[in-house]
Amino acid sequence: MQVRRALLSVSDKRGIVDFARGLASLGIELVSTGGTARELTQAGLHVRAIDDLTGSPEMMDGRVKTLNSKLYAGVLALRDNPEHLAAAAEHEIEFIDLIAVNLYPFERTAGRASATDGEVIENIDIGGPTMIRAAAKNYPFVAVVTTPESYDAILDELRSSDARLSLPTRESLAADAFAMTARYDTSIARWFAERREDDFPQLHVRAYEKVLELSYGENPHQRAAYYSKVGARTHLLSQVRQHHGKPLSFNNLLDMDAARRLCDEFETVPAAVIVKHNNPCGAALAERAIDAYRSALECDPLSAYGGVVVLNSRVDLELASALAEQFIEVLFAPGYDEDALEVLEQRKNVRLLEKGDRRAGGRELELRQVAGGLLVQQRDIVMTAREDMTVVTARAPTEPEWEDLLFAWRVCKHVRSNAIVLARRRATVGIGAGQMSRVDAVHLALEKARAGSLEGAVLASDAFFPFADGPALAIQAGVGAIIQPGGSIRDGEVIAAADAAGIAMVTTGVRHFRH
Repeated sequence: MQVRRALLSVSDKRGIVDFARGLASLGIELVSTGGTARELTQAGLHVRAIDDLTGSPEMMDGRVKTLNSKLYAGVLALRDNPEHLAAAAEHEIEFIDLIAVNLYPFERTAGRASATDGEVIENIDIGGPTMIRAAAKNYPFVAVVTTPESYDAILDELRSSDARLSLPTRESLAADAFAMTARYDTSIARWFAERREDDFPQLHVRAYEKVLELSYGENPHQRAAYYSKVGARTHLLSQVRQHHGKPLSFNNLLDMDAARRLCDEFETVPAAVIVKHNNPCGAALAERAIDAYRSALECDPLSAYGGVVVLNSRVDLELASALAEQFIEVLFAPGYDEDALEVLEQRKNVRLLEKGDRRAGGRELELRQVAGGLLVQQRDIVMTAREDMTVVTARAPTEPEWEDLLFAWRVCKHVRSNAIVLARRRATVGIGAGQMSRVDAVHLALEKARAGSLEGAVLASDAFFPFADGPALAIQAGVGAIIQPGGSIRDGEVIAAADAAGIAMVTTGVRHFRH
């Protein structure tokens, strides 16, 4: 297909002058609208106004400028159809061979906190998506260019082939165009849905764009990539800088997400979280970051090998030296001292990431893919306050026990169910994760604790105890206080076992399953 006439109408004007100049040098007529026409004219290019082509003026502050039958006939005509050609001749239709269009910045405007409803509405583009879809539908005869990044490749092909574009090129451009308009409409639909605060609309529409290719998926034989949600103000890798190490893998991102979510539970005190296979294998709080890390590592140093470490404090030389002693897949922190980076960069395989200030919003929905569908739910951001919990035993927890119970309860929310967390002095000492029975989770947590006595330790359970056997095992090992949701038909037996042992038990009334 030879390009003789091009219509240029862009909101994002990056590179448009050079692109237009390249088209003009090939003898291609330029037709343009509004601000694009002014910019091209000021650059010394000869441009034909859109109203000269259509016979209708632009009007209503630019709301109506390309919505015209003569324009769309020139775009949609099948040029191998005699009836279309006859209609074009009868109505003096001029064909458009190439359209370069991009859209009003709806996403950017809607994402601005200060934007008014009126500003957002005015950035819903009508003519642009219509032109793009028309040209893409008729790709056997029309080329549609929707991004400035495509200009150079288009010009190269036109220059090398007597102003012609191949069918594969036009088809590829059409696919990109429909993806772009789908994304655009999805963003608008989501904005209207969020105004109604409707988390679960009848039609769940979301668009995602590729951020990076991954070396492979969960296993080497699986291909993988990371996509971010279009229009999200932040995502897992937004404002994240990689200082060192190999490219991130699929499993790295899964574990980093889990570790970040847990670490975000603790904001006012140095925290360290170690995650392996999407489960915490250590978490701790301390007055100094290095002490938090050492306590987290002590929980399960064997499992921590090759794990993901997330910190909420800057890494100094002392901490870096301790971290360098352990094989770490990913280290994520808000900053690094220069001498700390020098030490850590000696470790060839560790991926050193530095986070920015942004974090995901609390209303973000969680999606789980199942065969042919999605399960959608709100994020589990509920955390029961101490004053809303109930002491159900004769003995109430001491203040140090309360501190450990609240810490263990926050960690437990991030452990795969069935989940049991043992903690002492604001550090995990044993974690039982992903077990089919709760008593097995207690067994595993006690085994991980590798301690002759757990005197002074507390236990958190993500759901109620169906029997008293789980608490009995923990009590026998020395656990002095338990926190759990309650609600079992055998709560009376469970509480009686705690009272008989003289330990404290607290119920929250809230369950935190994580499947």
